[in-house]
Amino acid sequence: MAFIKVVSPSQASGRLGKIYKLVQSADGQVDNVLQVHSLRPHTLEGHMAIYKAVLHHSRNLLPEWYLEAVGVTVSRLNGCNYCARHHATGMQRLLKADSRDAKAYLAALDENFPGEPFTAREQLGLAYARKLTHVPGEIEAADIDALREAGFDDGEILELNQVIAYFAYANRTVSGLGVNTDGEVIGQSPPTGDDDSGWSHG
Repeated sequence: MAFIKVVSPSQASGRLGKIYKLVQSADGQVDNVLQVHSLRPHTLEGHMAIYKAVLHHSRNLLPEWYLEAVGVTVSRLNGCNYCARHHATGMQRLLKADSRDAKAYLAALDENFPGEPFTAREQLGLAYARKLTHVPGEIEAADIDALREAGFDDGEILELNQVIAYFAYANRTVSGLGVNTDGEVIGQSPPTGDDDSGWSHG
């Protein structure tokens, strides 16, 4: 499951047990990417806080399926199969709920520079994700200006940036600690409702 010791949900008690109950999916699964934090539960709280804020907060304006597409893009670029598989499944579910052709969008992500059915605006956002992931030190004001010209406002650019940054963190957590999908159902999600009070549970 990972290269380091992990406390499973069945073994968890106290603070960790309480957190596991908060982050488990509807069918009781605690994803391995979350269990790997078990020796330092406060880092699990931090991970969930940023995950919920950047991907699943009602105040975000970019479509959730598109944020997932950005996450899949970053994960593939980082060679993180775990995150790419999970979030491709989540993206597919959201696209179907929006009556879109999920297969066409996933096929487009197989290309180095995804085209249709992504709009020109969405394609530019994915190109920003590629550049920020591959060569972050080369991002310039002109890259942000191009996003504005394509129709992103500054708040949406921030949303895009934060999803890219989150997946850089998540991908390195997974890859750096050898997290795999053993025992998991792919694409199950922890609770995603807004929690403006944060993840400090004592």
